[in-house]
Amino acid sequence: MFGDLASRIIFMVIFGFVGLLMGSNLPQSWTIGYVSGPIMGALVGGAVGIATGPYLLFLPAHWLRSQISQASPQAMLWAAAGLLIGLFAAALLALPLSLLPDLYGKVLPAVFSLLLGLLGVLMATIVHQEMSHIGTALPSLGTTSRGTLQNGRRVVLDTSAIIDGRIADISQTGFLRETLVVPRFVLDELRHIADSPDAMRRNRGRRGLDILNKLQKESNVPVHISDADFEGTPEVDAKLVMLAKSLRCPIVTGDFNLNRVAELQGVSVLNVNELANAVKPVVLPGEELSVRIIQEGKEAGQGVGFLDDGTMIVVEGGRRHLNNLITVMVTRVLQTAAGRMIFAYPK
Repeated sequence: MFGDLASRIIFMVIFGFVGLLMGSNLPQSWTIGYVSGPIMGALVGGAVGIATGPYLLFLPAHWLRSQISQASPQAMLWAAAGLLIGLFAAALLALPLSLLPDLYGKVLPAVFSLLLGLLGVLMATIVHQEMSHIGTALPSLGTTSRGTLQNGRRVVLDTSAIIDGRIADISQTGFLRETLVVPRFVLDELRHIADSPDAMRRNRGRRGLDILNKLQKESNVPVHISDADFEGTPEVDAKLVMLAKSLRCPIVTGDFNLNRVAELQGVSVLNVNELANAVKPVVLPGEELSVRIIQEGKEAGQGVGFLDDGTMIVVEGGRRHLNNLITVMVTRVLQTAAGRMIFAYPK
């Protein structure tokens, strides 16, 4: 209560004095009854100061305190340096501005000091943030689990690609020669999944850690653990996209949602599922295949079987051959977003 009253009194005096100076420059004809221009300006300024005092004092103070509590020491040093540069520039302009006539020479030096000080803090903060983003990319040029990493081609692995496990088999074939970058925050996510109370999630997390260990020990390509991180971005997917953009490299994933988000932001994606569909053997209508019917289809009389690569075959009239190995004739092949589906009938 006392602070509110004190702020109103302080700003009443300040704004009243400013209004007095401004009113003294008004023509003599600008009077209301016996109230002259300076007195009218002081009254209006004082009223504005009383009405706006708490908002002009406490709200900026709370905002400034919250920003200072969240800022790192490096950010504070950059802000202080920017403030000093802005005030130095304002000091250089103070002498020529003070030579302006009347009110301009009195007010403009203070206004420019405030504006240039704020501008210096803002510019220094922007430069600090840009250098921080560059710094997050520099660890990716450090050392890998197999020695020094050169400025070669890299791909970023996400959590789903590691848990999936097929990336380890792909790296063994020699088709993948880029350095595999595994961010530290992906390792943290794997560790949290491995410590989950849910048995299924716990097994998935442990499988991901085992695959990563296999990649480091048996893979023919280098694996790099990156310490890059992005403060203020809690989502792992968002961090992956930002890291890939800073490194200008693609993301290896099996996550459909991450695939779409990355593509929308201009980041290349290597989808493990799309690769698996692309390398499946080509089957043309009219070919004969051997398949075991293991379950009934959705339509009456249909039977369903699977090839060795997991491709589903729907056999018309195959229900009567349930649990039997039969030869079928392919009639058509349907490619969907979920994979490939083959339709056939018993030969």
